[in-house]
Amino acid sequence: MQVREKVDPTRFNGDRVLPYSLRLNDFQIAMEDVYDFLFDVNTFFLDRGLPRLDDLLRPANMSGLLSDMLTASLAKHSRTLVQNNYHNGHPDLLVNGKYANNSAKAGEQGIEIKTTRKSGGAVDTHGGRNQWMCVFVYQVDTKTEPAQNRRPMRFSELYLSQVTVDDFRKNARGELGTRTATLDRDGIKKLRANWVYKLDSA
Repeated sequence: MQVREKVDPTRFNGDRVLPYSLRLNDFQIAMEDVYDFLFDVNTFFLDRGLPRLDDLLRPANMSGLLSDMLTASLAKHSRTLVQNNYHNGHPDLLVNGKYANNSAKAGEQGIEIKTTRKSGGAVDTHGGRNQWMCVFVYQVDTKTEPAQNRRPMRFSELYLSQVTVDDFRKNARGELGTRTATLDRDGIKKLRANWVYKLDSA
């Protein structure tokens, strides 16, 4: 039987000053939107004898889906941010009216949304940039048996920090690999110091 995951409002960092007139409630609603979606979809799947979406999707696909959903929800509930209309543009959320047609191939006024299963928020990007970087860390239960008793996906950590190109290190690339960059030790320290949401188990 599916259980609807819930956001714990007591785990938000009330001392954080957020950019672009964002409110903690904007993040809470975005996370709850994802929980509601997964509950509805997984209930539908399980009623028909199918695996949960969490179990069907590869980790990279799951991260991409979550990033897109969180971006759309934050754009909907935020007072000043909208989705970047440029295909694969950066950042994911732009300050409304800052760029023509709310479209930017590479802008700096907005927030980039990332999701990862890695505790602490270390996540690969396509390159170091000056940006506000928002990282949602999530957990997926892949071990509990039978599978229908597995805990729903949940967000365990949320970080939002302003980082610069100097906070990144370039990753080695194989022959077929895409060049990526990750926050270096000081960059990760900066990110983790600016936490927004964190569960006790994180």
